[in-house]
Amino acid sequence: MDEKLKKRIIMFYLGGILNSLLGLYVLFEGHSFLPPDTVRILALVFLVFAAVDFYFPYSIKKKWLAQNGGGQAQGRGPF
Repeated sequence: MDEKLKKRIIMFYLGGILNSLLGLYVLFEGHSFLPPDTVRILALVFLVFAAVDFYFPYSIKKKWLAQNGGGQAQGRGPF
């Protein structure tokens, strides 16, 4: 797999972790400084972006494997 593609996948995972942490922080601590409706909306937005950030690497790997003949059938791993 191309180094540029690996870096992109890692960045998506890091973004997903960051969005997850921010979403949980807003969900648990946001009530002290934000109205309840705003807390729910912000937490939902962060967690949806986290889900998207974790789905994109899966999609990128799947697309790369499809373009390169599967890779594993030839004895190579996805990385």
